Amino acid sequence: MKLKFLTFLIFLSMMTNAQFQIPEKAALVLIETQNEWMHPQGKLRKALIQDETLMLESIRNIEKSLAYARTNGLMVIHVGLRFEKGYPELGHGRSGLRKAIPQAGTFPIHEFGSHFYETVQPLSTEFIVNGRLGASGFSGSNLDLFLRNNQITTLYLTGYATHVCVESTLRDAHDRGYDTYVISDATAAFNQQQQAYFLAEIVHHFGRKKTTNEFVNP
Repeated sequence: MKLKFLTFLIFLSMMTNAQFQIPEKAALVLIETQNEWMHPQGKLRKALIQDETLMLESIRNIEKSLAYARTNGLMVIHVGLRFEKGYPELGHGRSGLRKAIPQAGTFPIHEFGSHFYETVQPLSTEFIVNGRLGASGFSGSNLDLFLRNNQITTLYLTGYATHVCVESTLRDAHDRGYDTYVISDATAAFNQQQQAYFLAEIVHHFGRKKTTNEFVNP
């Protein structure tokens, strides 16, 4: 009798824990999937991309990953970059991206370069991050608050550039406690050497990687 009662209590405990367990939630994060990178006339595409094959492959795989996420009800988050006229947010930076972005005239708000690329335009139900000012998608933005308020714990990163803003977002996500994957062939660096180094030497310190085929065939 005691054994049956004990078994019942264990079963009840297991059912209670299962009932209140928060399921893992994931999101596909598109980083700078904007005309500056993806359109053939984008300033960054023309000035920085040295390997068009790598770039074209990344575009196809971003589109494929996005289609899978939408079909399967995965949260989709668009992390763009855009600046006011004159780049006052960057404060006349003397080095790094704070200097390079105004010099190149990239991502001006409401203009062609900052628009999302035509094949990955956000749907009305998808979240567009606001306030971002730095290399990481979290920098100055509402991304972290959105993720925590929606109990999202796992991130799948795609976008540009692999060794700059994707890497910065990966590092930041790790330090904030997110389980993060880079979809390795749905990102692109300027050349294959940069891409290979990031995937071989950087990713494993801050997260994990998957190919697009692994992502869409879990």
